Amino acid sequence: MTEPKNTRLSPAKDIATNPPTRNSGHDIKFEIQNLKTKHNAIIFAHNYQPDDIQEIADFVGDSLELSQYAARTTHEVIVFCGVHFMAETAFILSPHKTVLLPDPHAGCLMADMINAQTLRSKKKELPGIPVVCYVNSSAEVKAESDICCTSANAIKVVESLTEREIIFVPDKYLGQWVASQTGKKLHLWPGFCPTHARILPKHILNLKNTYPDAVVIAHPECRPEVHEISDAVLSTGGMIRYAKDPKVHQMIVVTEAGIIHRLQQENPGKEFIPVFPEAICPNMKRTTLEKVLWCLQDMKPAVTVPEEIRLRAKSAVERMLQVV
Repeated sequence: MTEPKNTRLSPAKDIATNPPTRNSGHDIKFEIQNLKTKHNAIIFAHNYQPDDIQEIADFVGDSLELSQYAARTTHEVIVFCGVHFMAETAFILSPHKTVLLPDPHAGCLMADMINAQTLRSKKKELPGIPVVCYVNSSAEVKAESDICCTSANAIKVVESLTEREIIFVPDKYLGQWVASQTGKKLHLWPGFCPTHARILPKHILNLKNTYPDAVVIAHPECRPEVHEISDAVLSTGGMIRYAKDPKVHQMIVVTEAGIIHRLQQENPGKEFIPVFPEAICPNMKRTTLEKVLWCLQDMKPAVTVPEEIRLRAKSAVERMLQVV
């Protein structure tokens, strides 16, 4: 299978062929390109990453897309511009590769709301009920799960199971959305994304007064009352595809604001309105060009997973990928 191409990266290609002559951000990008070639590296960036990180990435996507490409890239080094669980997932699927996370402190507050021990306790309370684990979780939690999901495929994953009752961890809001769409009984963990939980119906209603013709597209990690007043509930990848519809001219984007950059780059002439300025994930914004450069210079920090945990987690991730 051919490597994914990011057609938005012509500026980076220009840097590689026309090196700068002064010390600047342009210099840093040029050095990154050289080190990528030296180490046979590829740069992945999540849709919530800062604008300049998205621009140097070889592939920008949501959690599902990044998992898929991590599983099949032929590069020896993966620089994962995202948060820790994403880099872990890449290593779970490609343990023979070096997986670098530019900022080792880029965690996920939702992922920290559950651990393997507490999940094992829940499984004892509900014996025989399968566990669907949102990919926004640690490798240890994935290892205790039957199958993973992302916001893009959570409904399909739950529908793929024959059981009518399911333990769904850790995002209660995504779980509530999936339950409403599948009719299955989901035993929900009380986890959530603080960034999405800050978004309230009043933020959307205020914007609708200003932009009455705009469509409202919300992420499944938002509260149910936000889902109810939105025109569609989609993953970030789903939002990217939806925005390309010729009938869409204005969109109120109800998720982390980092996605606005990609939406604008890929849809010139359309208007994308962030739901409100505080919809920012501080961990996603920890990545900088300097940190990407330093990790390629030092080949660290590298993310690894103990083999026994990796193998069990891999089973849950691969089962997810088979559903897509």
